[in-house]
Amino acid sequence: MAERVWQRMSDQLADERMEAGSPVVQVAGRAVRLVPDRAPGLAESVVPAEYQRILAAVRQAGGPVSTRQIGEVLGLDTGVRGRLDPLRGKLTKLADRGWLPQTPRREVHHPRVTRPHSDGA
Repeated sequence: MAERVWQRMSDQLADERMEAGSPVVQVAGRAVRLVPDRAPGLAESVVPAEYQRILAAVRQAGGPVSTRQIGEVLGLDTGVRGRLDPLRGKLTKLADRGWLPQTPRREVHHPRVTRPHSDGA
């Protein structure tokens, strides 16, 4: 019984997220919202709200920023290194999918999020 209720709620959540315009997939029976690859004409609104907050914080920086600096802007506890790991993963995901450029050492994320994505040209 509880499993059917959980499945029905999961399906409803997936439907709501699909209506919001962000792709949703099932992972281990849970609806998971994806961060899509950046493409020309793709609005920042397709990125989940949590990632939009990160992009806005990077954009406000005005220069290269570290994960710790973004964490401070977002109000995270930056005194403990392990607390920044989820944010670091999200920044890396945004960079890997073309939403943020980063240095070759993957340490600093630049605030050039408003420039159009190029195809390496």
